[in-house]
Amino acid sequence: MLPTRTLLDSITTKARLGTDVLAPATDALAECEKAVLVCATGMLASDDADRMREAARADLDCHDVVGATLRLLLREGGGGTRLLAAQLEACAIACERSNELCRAHAGRHEHCRLCTQATTRAIDACHGVREALRP
Repeated sequence: MLPTRTLLDSITTKARLGTDVLAPATDALAECEKAVLVCATGMLASDDADRMREAARADLDCHDVVGATLRLLLREGGGGTRLLAAQLEACAIACERSNELCRAHAGRHEHCRLCTQATTRAIDACHGVREALRP
């Protein structure tokens, strides 16, 4: 698999955000997107799925929001800086919700522990890119 930085450096257009910002952020979001989906699947398949339904739902919401954010980032915002900043904020909120609910199960479920780590990195990435967007 090609490293993200190599793929982003292959684009000939002038990017507002450099690959030093975009590459680690998109990697963190891609990792998070996988982690929350696997975590939701694990929760729904567990013996105590009813108790974890809210967390599984938050993971699935997070998966959708992170995926949309990742695609916008890879296109460098599509609709401009305001849209990307708003999407990054929504992504951080979705990740925070997933993180909060999975943290409660992380001691008993490895997928929740891994999900919590991935969402923490995604939150940091969203904040980092939003900071880089500021003039």
